[in-house]
Amino acid sequence: MVALLSSLKPTARQRVGRLSSYLVGIIFVVLVIVVADWPTIAKQFANPEVAAKMWPGIVTIALRNTLLYTIASFILGSLLGILLAVLKVAGGPLGWFAIGFIELFRGIPALLTIFAFAFVVPIAFNVQVPGGAVGAGILGLTVVTGAYTAEIIRSGIEAVSPGQREAARSLGMTSGQTMFWIILPQGLRIVIPPMTNEFVMLLKDSSLLFIAGATVQSKELTTFARDSLSQTANATPLMMAALLYLLVTLPLTWLVGRLEKRLDPKR
Repeated sequence: MVALLSSLKPTARQRVGRLSSYLVGIIFVVLVIVVADWPTIAKQFANPEVAAKMWPGIVTIALRNTLLYTIASFILGSLLGILLAVLKVAGGPLGWFAIGFIELFRGIPALLTIFAFAFVVPIAFNVQVPGGAVGAGILGLTVVTGAYTAEIIRSGIEAVSPGQREAARSLGMTSGQTMFWIILPQGLRIVIPPMTNEFVMLLKDSSLLFIAGATVQSKELTTFARDSLSQTANATPLMMAALLYLLVTLPLTWLVGRLEKRLDPKR
């Protein structure tokens, strides 16, 4: 068998490898279908009675809050990321501050950052974050998003042709005017696909807001499903939450792919 494969052309070997992978995958799926206890799976993971009790709150409260928290954190984090990226590119003392900020909050897990704004900051400085637990959670996600988007935006800024800067300078524009009117708009256009991907990641990271605490009306999707799981002793709420996440993330992931192809200069 090995000798036979060795005698094949590279393209033929690749074709055989793909067919073998498909065959193994089909066999695995068939075995799962045959061996699985479908009545028990349906009762524990797709129970219509449990699902009915969660409706419509899982959409009108949980999904709505998830989207609101994600959008708010993304907008604020993107603005912070633009500021940090510009400072880092500019250099100097503020550039070093931006580098330290970015490395700090990229190196710390998002869960710990949210915890810090929800509990450590109020205790250490005797201040209350506006918006209570929700405000602290959004602030934590904003800071983390700002740190990650700063690097994305910086890469976009540096991808702009140096000739753009030279042309702007020849027209008498200052460094600040060149950055905000010429370089930054072009850089932001370049990073639209990775920024969209960052939004998808942030949507899933919103599940970490549980650490800050939540009221009945401020629960996001994962917390809502987890609490329902505790009340019903059934995993259907988690499956419903997973489906709602996919309902939002799959179109966004498709959009990222389309944007990457459309903005690819080689196409």
